[in-house]
Amino acid sequence: MTVRRILCFGDSLTWGWVPSADGAPTDRLAPDVRWTGVLAATLGGGFEVIEEGLSARTTNLDDPADPRLNGAAYLPSCLASHLPLDLVVVMLGTNDTKAYFRRTPTDIGLGASVLIGQVLSSGGGVGTSYPAPRVLLMAPPPLAETPHPWFQLIFEGAQEKSARLAHVYESLASFMKVPFFDAGSVIATGGVDGVHFTEQNNRDLGMALADRIRAVFDEDV
Repeated sequence: MTVRRILCFGDSLTWGWVPSADGAPTDRLAPDVRWTGVLAATLGGGFEVIEEGLSARTTNLDDPADPRLNGAAYLPSCLASHLPLDLVVVMLGTNDTKAYFRRTPTDIGLGASVLIGQVLSSGGGVGTSYPAPRVLLMAPPPLAETPHPWFQLIFEGAQEKSARLAHVYESLASFMKVPFFDAGSVIATGGVDGVHFTEQNNRDLGMALADRIRAVFDEDV
């Protein structure tokens, strides 16, 4: 049986950050509770889901607080490490809305376009000749109210920016001819911190995304 390998590339929403009113430190949701685990269980046999989530990861920005967080700086090596792949699901952009980056929603879309381009040109790997995988661009849901004063400062103006990402990402996906999914069409950010997902959010997203991914592969039939 052919196994379709799906890489999920994201930030704390993919890593499984447990929302906390104090912001941090936190714990990680169990593998079967995270949306990636729900996705794998819902898809069932014939699929392998690979998690690549890192809290605070950006699309293509260097964060002055931590040199590890630039998604575009890591993604090419990540792809080569996990080939062969059939599909890469990219859900990033929430951290790009932070006030100190001063990015517009369109700027964030440009960052996402870099990631899409990296996936689509990733064929070959290291010492192999695997084809490049497909990519599905997923818009994160809009942020909610952030109760902690530090999060309020960090994410000042981010609610409005994040609310526009679905339109920007859908437009970008149409332009780059890749599938799109709006996480905000099936969930709202329910975590007590206003940023992260509840367990129910994870369940709902994983189950809904499974249907979208099946549709993507059905297009190849």
